[in-house]
Amino acid sequence: MKLHTVAVGLSLGCVLAFSACKDIIEIEPDLQRAGSPQGFSSLDEHEFALTGAYALFRAPAYYGNGSHTTGSWASLPDMMADDLVQTTEDFGNWGTQANWTYATDEADIEMAWVAAYSVIGQANLTLRNIDQFAATDAKRVNRIQGQALAIRAMAHFDLLRFWGESLDRNSAAKGVPYKTTVAVEDLPARLTVKETYDNILKDLEAAEALLSDVDKVLNTPTNRAYLDQVATQALLARVNLYTKEYEAAERYATSVITALPLADQAAFPGIWKDTYPANSEVIWKVTYSPGEGNVGLGIHIGSVNRNLFRPATHLEGLFNQANDVRFAAYFGSRATGNNTPIYAGNSTPASGGPIARRIVTKFIGRANVVDNLLDWKVLRTGEMYLIRAEARATQGGTKLVTALADLNALRAARIRNYEPVVIVGEQALLNAIALERRKELFAEGHRWFDLKRTSRTITRTDKEVLSANTSLAPAAREWAWPIPQGEIDANHNIEQTTGYN
Repeated sequence: MKLHTVAVGLSLGCVLAFSACKDIIEIEPDLQRAGSPQGFSSLDEHEFALTGAYALFRAPAYYGNGSHTTGSWASLPDMMADDLVQTTEDFGNWGTQANWTYATDEADIEMAWVAAYSVIGQANLTLRNIDQFAATDAKRVNRIQGQALAIRAMAHFDLLRFWGESLDRNSAAKGVPYKTTVAVEDLPARLTVKETYDNILKDLEAAEALLSDVDKVLNTPTNRAYLDQVATQALLARVNLYTKEYEAAERYATSVITALPLADQAAFPGIWKDTYPANSEVIWKVTYSPGEGNVGLGIHIGSVNRNLFRPATHLEGLFNQANDVRFAAYFGSRATGNNTPIYAGNSTPASGGPIARRIVTKFIGRANVVDNLLDWKVLRTGEMYLIRAEARATQGGTKLVTALADLNALRAARIRNYEPVVIVGEQALLNAIALERRKELFAEGHRWFDLKRTSRTITRTDKEVLSANTSLAPAAREWAWPIPQGEIDANHNIEQTTGYN
């Protein structure tokens, strides 16, 4: 399915999201009306279409997992970097991404492309002619329109992170097409990176303003499943960090931190069991119910005990394993075999000694169930502390003091008996913040993009699979994915990523 048909791709999106879409919208009749000049005939229909956009985030190629693809913006960016190690148990389904050997006909890359533009198409469907209701129900329009704009901006930003030939704010290098209509006949060209960012920020800033004046509260204290004003501010903090607009990144991160504090040491492990306290840490999540898919299957398939990627030994060594609550929440050990128990952190069986087979336990499942059924946490307050710390440290001067305070505050919330440290110098502090990002956000979809945006080399010192590549320099073409060949064939206006012609 090609980009120019994704605008009508509600049907495609439902294939990707499986059964979820059956409860959202009947495709053809509403699709045809939405594509006509009058669009939807009521705000209820716009709101129903918005529900469909959220459902598409569960697609196997977005945050969910399928038999032939893993969450492209979930754990895949970590599988492609240096803190997860492909094991000899791996099926090899994602070997081309993990080993940077992809070409223009790579099916998983096309599925990611389609998944993101399906979300965008559904957001555009929601936005189509919604202004016609503004005079009679302005606050409800604001709520629906604001969410749809935030969704559209986020999906384009995610596309840019993989397909952008640069992540610099004003780069003239190739970005991605920015879709704002449901026109079937569109054959959009790639914008520059700068133009792509311009559109992302325009949509996010408009969304944030609209969501400040709505008809009702979007989220409950224990279920933040919608992109409200706070979540949109978190997205703005993330995007402005990438664009190096540090004052803006600091300002938006501060707004989020004020609204939603960090989870404390007692509460933090519950985040990975979906049992965390109200109004704490989780800013926005994609919810999963039975039958709607799973998360983390590309790393460890809990139900059949297949360990496809394990944590790198050097990564585990970065943690204070005795006192850091993240260590036991993220890592554990498990012997091979059916229904074998999982031992958190460095705990061991009552007899028999330690188990050498290390696994990622972060996405195993709710409570004591080992089925990878868990809500995907897209935005957390921990990330906001790290964004603000990096933004402040990069601005330098007196802000080095507050940057260090942010770093110490995050560590104190994660490490028992933590004693604040003193770090002298901007670069030393930035290095410490980068290290803390690596630990805090492990396997949540950040590592590849952090290395890309800071132009660092990947060096893998821990590997099991002999064919695994071990180094990727900042200038390598593989930092930007190729446009799927099917898209190139169907859309004469789109240019291939440099180096893949």
